[in-house]
This record gives sequence, C-alpha cells and structure tokens, in this order.
Amino acid sequence: MFKTGNSEVIRNKDFSAENLPETYFEQVSFVQCTFGNLSGIDLIDCIFEDCNLSNASVKNTKFSDITFLNCKLTGINFTESKDFAFAARFENCILDYAIFEKKKLNKSIFSNCKIHGADFNNADLSKCKLHNCDFWDAVFENTNLAGVDFSTSKNFTIDPTANNIRKAKFLSSDLAGLLTKFDIIIK
Repeated sequence: MFKTGNSEVIRNKDFSAENLPETYFEQVSFVQCTFGNLSGIDLIDCIFEDCNLSNASVKNTKFSDITFLNCKLTGINFTESKDFAFAARFENCILDYAIFEKKKLNKSIFSNCKIHGADFNNADLSKCKLHNCDFWDAVFENTNLAGVDFSTSKNFTIDPTANNIRKAKFLSSDLAGLLTKFDIIIK
C-alpha cells in the first residue's frame, strides 16, 4: 500500500501509538503530527512540519529528499535508516542526541538547528551545508568534515588530529573549539 503524489497533507495525527497506515509516501506533507515508529517506511520528497519524531524508530526507513521544518527529532538513530539516497534538510529543528554514526550526510542541510550531544562519529559531512547551528557537546571522531563551513555555527569541539577538516571554514574566534584537546589557554 502507498500514498503518492499531488502534495497530500496529513494534519494533526498521532502515530505514536499506532503505525502509519502505508509503507510508501511520496510528496506527502505531515503537519503537526507525532511519530513513534517509522521503521520500514519509504519517504520520498516528503515534508514534516511542526512534528514530533523524538525517539522514533527509523530502522530500514528510506529518507530521500525529506524536509524537516520546526521538528523535534531528539534521540533519533539515523544510523538505522537506509543509506541509499539519504538526503534530508533540517530547518529550525531540535536534533539533540541524534545519532548519525557512519551516515553519509553530504546531501544534507542543517539550518538554524540545535544539535546538542549528537553523534557524528565516522560520518561523512564533506558536502553538507551548515548554517547557524549549535553543536554543544556533539561528538566528532573520524568524521569527514572536508570543506564544511562552520563559520556561522557555534559550540563545536572538533579534534583536528582525529577528523578530516581539510578546507573546512571556521571563524578565528571559534578556534578554541579546535584546540581543546591540547589543553592550552587562548586569549
């Protein structure tokens, strides 16, 4: 079964206690919905607006050209979702403690997001777009950050000896976040 096309809108539904009625959604907008389990669902060119997906299961979920606007995605383990064609845009979202470990995020966009304590270990963000994000306590280890522009983001701690930061952009005022490992005092 599937829903497809013509920009169908699903509003004010609570899917936290029940599964979605379909396994395939294309060009569907979910507005002010709550989700608990998206496992095994294919989502293509869909929009989630003002939705709560905190701690939702996304095992074997396909996220292809998905937009999340003003959504709460706390604790989601994106590592469990399908890798093929993964592309997501996160705008004004809360992604605290989300897990992106080993995820290829180079087609993703993060704009005006709170991403506290997220796990980016072994992830590829090399072509990812970041704008005005707060990475307080986010973990970057063996992460490909080549060419990423951090100049509008804040509160990141990145070890340049444990990550690929070649040609990444940082403000000089944020260099302390790159030198934390060395236990030096910057004035």
